[in-house]
Amino acid sequence: MQKRILIQSSKKLYKEMNEENVRDVAAALAFYFLFSLFPLLIFTVSLLPYLSIEVHEILDLLQRFAPDKIYQTLKDPLMDVFMTSNQGILSLGIIITIWSASNGMNALIRALNIVYGVDEDRSFFKLRLLSILLTFGLVLVIFVTLALPVFGQLLIDLLTTLFFFPTHVLQIFAWIRWLVSPIIMTIVITGIYYFGPNIQLTMRQVLWGSVAASLSWQMITLGFSYYIKHFGNYTATYGSLGGIIILLLWFYMMGFILLFWGKVNALKNRKRYRA
Repeated sequence: MQKRILIQSSKKLYKEMNEENVRDVAAALAFYFLFSLFPLLIFTVSLLPYLSIEVHEILDLLQRFAPDKIYQTLKDPLMDVFMTSNQGILSLGIIITIWSASNGMNALIRALNIVYGVDEDRSFFKLRLLSILLTFGLVLVIFVTLALPVFGQLLIDLLTTLFFFPTHVLQIFAWIRWLVSPIIMTIVITGIYYFGPNIQLTMRQVLWGSVAASLSWQMITLGFSYYIKHFGNYTATYGSLGGIIILLLWFYMMGFILLFWGKVNALKNRKRYRA
């Protein structure tokens, strides 16, 4: 019985994803993600001098979440932005920068409406404000992820001084500290799934898909990194554009993952949100 339900659900998922052209929508998302990436990085890096965070910490974070080739592609532009960043970026160009950075989130919200099969009736300004707020949330998560390893070590040192924890307990704390990044990624995806589609959902309804999307993101990133390192010679085919092509492919896969698990959430909860 369970096997038959699983097969029927898989067929329905495949059929609806084809009807909604989810692969094409993921390709469009990759385009928007690419053009939103550098405004987002410019805005994020421009804040670093005010928060006592070094650019190498941003690079370390990027290296944990992105394939090595993508890290190498973005490393030099990030360093250039950090070296040339000044107050003008935060004053004169902030509106344009934030608007541009939120385009990727705006496209993702529209794409989630497609996989949920709902129309968008929120106003242009409300939708843009939501995109900007979710983008700010993403930037905040970046800084929290950067700060937690440092402050986590300070907390461990403080606990050691005050309570004299055994060594094995401190080792557990150290491991938990490095689990923060994937947990925070899950929180971000949960926020996107919860606030993005133009329907009323509960956190419980979107949480399962968020966890699955976060795990899929990390596994596919690791697999893609291994493939690029050992088999994919994009530089020979595309020359100096190889890094950009790899970045686009990675964005495509990430967009597809978000839409796939968003669609799974939609099918799982369809009777509830259409009731």
